[in-house]
Amino acid sequence: MNKMKKSLPYIVALMVMTTLVGKMQAQERYFDERYIYSQAFLNPILINPGATGFGGSHNILLNYRNTWASFDASPKSLTLSYDGKLIDRVGIGALLMQDNFGSLKTSKAQLSFSYGITSSKNDVRFGLSTEFVQHGLNNRDADDPNFDPNDPLAQLRRTGTQFFDVSIGAYGVYDGKFSYGFALPSLISSRLNNPTTNNTTREIGFIFNAGYKLDALLNDISLEPSIILKKLNNVPTHVDLNLKAGFLEDKFLGGVSYTVGGDKRLGFLLGFKVSNLDLYYTYNVSTQAFQDYNNGAHEFTVKYKIGKKAL
Repeated sequence: MNKMKKSLPYIVALMVMTTLVGKMQAQERYFDERYIYSQAFLNPILINPGATGFGGSHNILLNYRNTWASFDASPKSLTLSYDGKLIDRVGIGALLMQDNFGSLKTSKAQLSFSYGITSSKNDVRFGLSTEFVQHGLNNRDADDPNFDPNDPLAQLRRTGTQFFDVSIGAYGVYDGKFSYGFALPSLISSRLNNPTTNNTTREIGFIFNAGYKLDALLNDISLEPSIILKKLNNVPTHVDLNLKAGFLEDKFLGGVSYTVGGDKRLGFLLGFKVSNLDLYYTYNVSTQAFQDYNNGAHEFTVKYKIGKKAL
């Protein structure tokens, strides 16, 4: 059983890489990394370029997620982002992400821009992001006696395949309570190495979110139900149902989320706001049988706001 636990991530990684080789020849990435985050309803900048610069402050965000915690070679991702106001109505952002899953490594560098339109009731931004994405092998196989660094195929996989993507999106808040967003991730995707390969027809994915904040409830408690629908490239369509509760003027946050679709998982949220610093922690458990072999998923976010919210 222990051998099976240790080898399972590599078997899954091999299966994914086999799919990757076939699909990449058609200039199609093998998955969209936006499926990773369970805290996107707290930080829409992770999935929607339209959220770039929203709110007027300059934001530095660090996100870490460990899926299948305690399991050898479990998927781990680290994201660092910045977004803020460049000039009036124009926002700018940058994001770096790396995800490791067994022998697979995905790296991403992103630049995003947004333009805002504000009225007495509605505040909305339209965004565009350009993204460099690389899929390949990580360096953990260097010490594996079965790994031959002189194998041409191994060298090719370690070099990886690179893509240039373009995504668009819109994100807004109406009347200070109703939040909404829509994004078309990787609307344009082009392979950079071996670009002469023919393109293939693929479905266009999308992300939709909506939420409503109920303020001034009993004992100054706020509630915010929200939903995120994700239809992403080579990722099963899934829906995140979230309920966030704020206490003491939202200085303390708690919440629960449930995902249905490709995976059924239940999540619990704790959060704190201290001055310009936001801290979030989410724990997820899955209803799938594989939950018996790991300690669930842990996700942490640290967000620091520079400057005050624009009026």
